[in-house]
Amino acid sequence: MAIPTLYSWAGGDDAFRRLLDAFYDRLERDSLLSPMFPGGVTEEHRAHVTLWWIEVFGGPDRYTTTLGGYRRMLAHHTDLGITAAQRRRFVELMSVAADDAELPEDPEFRSALLAYTEWGTRLAFSNSQPHAEVAKDAPVPRWGWGVAPPWNPQN
Repeated sequence: MAIPTLYSWAGGDDAFRRLLDAFYDRLERDSLLSPMFPGGVTEEHRAHVTLWWIEVFGGPDRYTTTLGGYRRMLAHHTDLGITAAQRRRFVELMSVAADDAELPEDPEFRSALLAYTEWGTRLAFSNSQPHAEVAKDAPVPRWGWGVAPPWNPQN
């Protein structure tokens, strides 16, 4: 049996859109993160970030082919000055948003999801600091299961 991608295990495009909508709905009500999006999070932003997450988790590479890949994502974080508290809150809200979006609850999937969120927010934090030295031509990461493969109740 082939190991599914995290993208397919989660439920594909619709699952990641639910996740990002649930996350941004919470963000818009959050006093620490909402100031980063005055006026709220646009439909365009939600759609673009959804494409990023889809690609990262093993889905189609539409973020790269239509929006410019890693360099484009990096440009959105340059000089933002994300704080440590904001980075941590992002991770917290994403964890709760996964529940809101009814993503798979198995520990292996949630571990991979939050491992990426932790890694990605630390990279965004670092890259967002004034005068940060960043890798400008990295590929979009392709996140996998890590140490634990998908849970299979048949075994």
